[in-house]
Amino acid sequence: MRKPEHPRALLRAMFDAAVAAAAPDLCVPAHLPSPPRGRTVVVGAGKASAAMARAVERHWPGELSGLIVTRYGHAVPCERIEIVEAGHPVPDENGMNAARRIRQMVEGLGPDDLVLALISGGGSALLTLPADGLTLGDKQAVNRALLRSGATISEINCVRKHLSAVKGGRLAAAAAPARVVTLMMSDVPGDDPAVIASGPTVADPTSFADALAILKKYRIREPEAAIAHLRAATDETPKPGDSRLTGNRAVMIATPQASLEAAADVARAAGVTPLILGDSIEGEASEVAKVFAAIARQVVAHGQPASAPVVLLSGGETTVTVRGKGRGGRNAEFLLAMAVDLRGAARIHAIACDTDGIDGMEDNAGATIDPGTWARAEVAGIDLVARLADNDAWGAFSVLGDLVITGPTLTNVNDFRAILVTD
Repeated sequence: MRKPEHPRALLRAMFDAAVAAAAPDLCVPAHLPSPPRGRTVVVGAGKASAAMARAVERHWPGELSGLIVTRYGHAVPCERIEIVEAGHPVPDENGMNAARRIRQMVEGLGPDDLVLALISGGGSALLTLPADGLTLGDKQAVNRALLRSGATISEINCVRKHLSAVKGGRLAAAAAPARVVTLMMSDVPGDDPAVIASGPTVADPTSFADALAILKKYRIREPEAAIAHLRAATDETPKPGDSRLTGNRAVMIATPQASLEAAADVARAAGVTPLILGDSIEGEASEVAKVFAAIARQVVAHGQPASAPVVLLSGGETTVTVRGKGRGGRNAEFLLAMAVDLRGAARIHAIACDTDGIDGMEDNAGATIDPGTWARAEVAGIDLVARLADNDAWGAFSVLGDLVITGPTLTNVNDFRAILVTD
């Protein structure tokens, strides 16, 4: 068996492989539908959507036009498809205007026309068109409150659908009777098409009552206009079986599981046993970190569930209930909590990154820790326990030089975590 390379280099190689497995140029071409008799209109939203549009242009045999909205810094040049950048995770006016134009583009199409929708993570905030009677400010306020509450992405997107004029299948309904084919890159636990980017082109099984219950659960009582809209419960989202969506198709072209398997291949090639613990792990980041730290300790102490060298791989999306005033996304928070729990335990190294290259609202994809993290923090005068209480993972890892910075990767299959236990 080959001796593993340096732990940090191996962890980074696994992350890079996970990202590469979800590259739009690799994933899009094989899933393109046949050109229609009529027009082809390409629309979409998400952090990977511009790169997906470029892949479509490179491989589409006929005419096409369209509009894609992506996050600032995630645009790529396209010749026939217009790319607009907008705000994420809090929506802005650019996203609202783009969403309005996208809806107008698909309205009035006929049965011989095709709408090719390119949907990836981040699309829910980017494709923002408030329902009648609501303002962009109303949606921004609800988004901010939900992002700080610790709500899951499924819960957040349920609320977003019921405050929107395009989400929850409404965009596909507007396109009827044109056929809608959606190519999706999953960034949500369970790969549910109705949750990815709040499912603008697929039927929505949730209700206004569900959305209202979520706001009640997290004690979100403002803005009044949004609460009133949910209570009125008029114009429900299209449900499964809606005739306007008949004949439409949604295809999952990239998933967290496929990326975890690519990382596992890198581990095996380095002589390390990979264990994929799950592709849809959720929960409070700091609590999930304690569980993973305990599993790593079990490997060190008892060789269970596998003997070292072993890497524990997982995906999904943790949450952070923000109580402090620091900076940092859920991946950095996960690692900071793990470092606090391990306190320098030997042989345990880890990386946690968002595959889109942006952890929360910061400039890093995530961070790394190793057995020396706790001691280096003490020497640098950094109180990791206090930093965790202040939700300041970015600040701690920035000083330690342990941030992972990739820039936008132009893909998105959720979070990637790898915990390496050396022998």
